[in-house]
Amino acid sequence: MSEKSDRAGVRGQLTPAGVAIGCVGCVIITASSVYTALKMGALPWPTIFTSITALVLLRALGHSSLNEANVTQIVMSAGSMVAGGIAFTIPGIWILGLAHEVSWQEMLAVALAGTLLGLVCTALIRKRFVDDSDLEYPIGTAAAETLLASGAGADTRARLFGSMGFAGLWTVARDVLHWIPATILQLPIPGVAFGFQLSPMRLATGFLVGGRSIAWWTAGAVLAAFGITVGGTAAGLWDLASCDGIVKSLGMGLMMGSGFGVVVRDIVAPAVRRAASRRAAAGASAGVDGDAGARASRWTDLSRADAGLLALMAAAAALLACIALGLGPVVSVAIVALSFVTAIMSAQSVGQSGIDPMEIFGLIVLLFVAAFSDATQVQLFYVAGVVAVACGLAGDVMSDFKTGQIIGTSPRSMWLGQALGALLGTVVSVAVMAVLVGAYGQDAFGGDGAFVAAQAEVVATMVSGIPSLPAFVAGLVGGVLLHCLGFPAMMLGLGVYLPFYMSISAAVGALVRKALDLVVARRRLDAEKADEAGVVIASGVLGGESIVGVLVALASVVAGLGG
Repeated sequence: MSEKSDRAGVRGQLTPAGVAIGCVGCVIITASSVYTALKMGALPWPTIFTSITALVLLRALGHSSLNEANVTQIVMSAGSMVAGGIAFTIPGIWILGLAHEVSWQEMLAVALAGTLLGLVCTALIRKRFVDDSDLEYPIGTAAAETLLASGAGADTRARLFGSMGFAGLWTVARDVLHWIPATILQLPIPGVAFGFQLSPMRLATGFLVGGRSIAWWTAGAVLAAFGITVGGTAAGLWDLASCDGIVKSLGMGLMMGSGFGVVVRDIVAPAVRRAASRRAAAGASAGVDGDAGARASRWTDLSRADAGLLALMAAAAALLACIALGLGPVVSVAIVALSFVTAIMSAQSVGQSGIDPMEIFGLIVLLFVAAFSDATQVQLFYVAGVVAVACGLAGDVMSDFKTGQIIGTSPRSMWLGQALGALLGTVVSVAVMAVLVGAYGQDAFGGDGAFVAAQAEVVATMVSGIPSLPAFVAGLVGGVLLHCLGFPAMMLGLGVYLPFYMSISAAVGALVRKALDLVVARRRLDAEKADEAGVVIASGVLGGESIVGVLVALASVVAGLGG
């Protein structure tokens, strides 16, 4: 974020027209995201929708820059991740009947602290996880393909927008007209959500990720469903009622262990090696110091001014947690530190799978704080909310950085766009949440209420502690070891934690890509062109469901608030 050329790039990419369009879109997208997350227990990623909207509106004003359109869509979409972090955690307070203990000012402090930490973390890890990484970031790649297709040949545009239209019509038939079931091939296996999800987005994600990552993801799903649940209960090791807690605890442990593994292998170990090299070559060569500096630059290329700004933002987040939320200095510092670890986990998860289980990362830190502090139940939800917002924003920012890497957008302009959209999103998401609570009451959240708030209900049940401490510890240790040995423990943990039907649906998408590769090789076709066509089509399929999901959400907001 410190290069002069990057600063110069901001002027042509973060424009007044783009900011105006982005801010209006941010209000609409953030409001619909809060409603969707609470009503449906899911949050469609709006990046493809906002990319196309930004491009169309800017071209109507005579602007043709893809980079300007990319930054504009970043402003539009950033607030949705803040909305998700709040909606997936804070309603648990009302589910437990504690609404009288939370105010809109405290919700705003949660959202703002999480936003600040998310922005700080992504500035620190961008270079390592985007520039110097081979992570796929399927959502970011799809957004880049969408923008590039606007200036590509007719065949490319036909593939992209044709597949997008097909997926959009499919989603309408499934979610609006109910002509198509959401899941098929469901089998009555006790404790296992077996089935195949008829989701174009899920298949496209599997296609774009493919290979080794999907293999480990699927292995985790099979281990949880048929190893722990079916096999363990058949062997009499535990009863069915205990399986869910064991599976969830193991999955969370593996994901958290993977995050700590990154810290151990990619931060601590290089620092130790650099210190040993300096001692061994005491006063010897500038070459050693230069090499150490080069390795250090793998993580960041910030100027002193940038580093100072980020330090102030982290301090502000800590003060909000300490004073506005009453968490105290020790817990506040722990939240800041663990937000960095969980942001790394979020970057890995989104980069490999396109999935950002932000509430799980919030749960991990919540459980840590619960074990070592006297925080109240309401304060534990605040902790989860801060971390969930930070991780949701981190996943969104890193995907956007991937888009920018592909099409050549300035990292500084993207980060500033995220900051603008996220800060606006904090206000909008809290305002919408307060309006919904005031209009429907706290009894409307959870269970059979008007707002399912499924993720928040999970957080509410976990406030009492980890369901299976041995499984969590085993996953934690295993995650660290697997990552240090070079295995994708994050994907294994995702497979263990997520419902089986979600994992197997993504695996089918990866199998489609493998089959395509085999056909191309057998017929001796141009592998590069075939792969490009497949990625474009998958990006369109992913975008089609995203766009319709957001449009359905907008219609739900109008219908819900109007009724």
